[in-house]
Amino acid sequence: MRILSLGPLWRGSNAGGLFRAMSRAGAFIEVIDEFYYVSLRTEDKKSKIATKLIRSLQVADFNAAIRKTILTFRPNVLLVYKGAFVLPDTLHFARANGCRPVLFYPDVSTTTHGPHIPACIPIYDMVYTTKTFGITDMREKYGARNAEFIPHGFDPDIHRPFAHIGDNERQIFGCDASFIGTWSPKKEKWLAHVMEHLPSLHLKIWGDQWNKATAKAIQSCIQGKPITGDLYALAIQCSTINLGILSEKVSGASSGDLITSRTFHIPGASGFMLHERNEESVLYYREEEEAGFFDGPQELAQQIAHYLAHPADRERIRLAGHRRALADHSLDARAAYIINHLNTHAHG
Repeated sequence: MRILSLGPLWRGSNAGGLFRAMSRAGAFIEVIDEFYYVSLRTEDKKSKIATKLIRSLQVADFNAAIRKTILTFRPNVLLVYKGAFVLPDTLHFARANGCRPVLFYPDVSTTTHGPHIPACIPIYDMVYTTKTFGITDMREKYGARNAEFIPHGFDPDIHRPFAHIGDNERQIFGCDASFIGTWSPKKEKWLAHVMEHLPSLHLKIWGDQWNKATAKAIQSCIQGKPITGDLYALAIQCSTINLGILSEKVSGASSGDLITSRTFHIPGASGFMLHERNEESVLYYREEEEAGFFDGPQELAQQIAHYLAHPADRERIRLAGHRRALADHSLDARAAYIINHLNTHAHG
């Protein structure tokens, strides 16, 4: 299989991890990184204004590069990861040149990343969604006939245990518990509840948008920046308990998260995971054997206190969770499934 992959390649990117796994699975891979064409990381106010003014030109350049590469690489499959800047005409061009357009969609909502994703979804031959409810959403909103669920996985290049962690790293990242992820009102509320009931807890919060948080109880816990790549894996291993608090329902989705990429990153990196309990999350790890679980902020605080007081149980669960991740939940397993599924459904 010859696959032209579209998505970011920065170290720790879920897209880049999947593309490398596809290569290890035997596919011929070419990658176009949208970050080469579309400016997404500008912080300066003037730069942001300038970027908005030229965004349409950047998107046009990106899509021109896709069409050019289709003609030279001659892929069987155009694998689009998320696809916020892929245009409908580019997908039609791919199909006209013998290349199946396939979407891998990793997010909760299809409507929060601009107009192009909703316009393109009906055109894809196959849509893989990391949300079980995404299948229904894709069908009801866009009439997508071929929507399949596939969960996230951990990247063995990134989410792996380190043989040695120095004192300096432990000073920076060490804590009783951590949450690594983007701010949301629910996450702020639940973490504030934890700190109000466990005021001596050493909690660290990493991620984007936590400047929006107003709860006084967590202000000293907010680290003020995201962490990615090796630092992300390092922080997981330096945290005694890694919290899996899920995103709430947002516009354009029929449900909030049930699992997320952290569901697999944390055990993959050999961290102890305390994950929000629901009908789906408990299917991947056995409760009190491969992960801890909680339902709501009150039980979250109780479970943190419990596992801090029982290090032997915590260590047993951590090791078993890591073994489960290695056995079942790597991106290599996901890539092998996708390649087999595309071969089995060769005509979309």
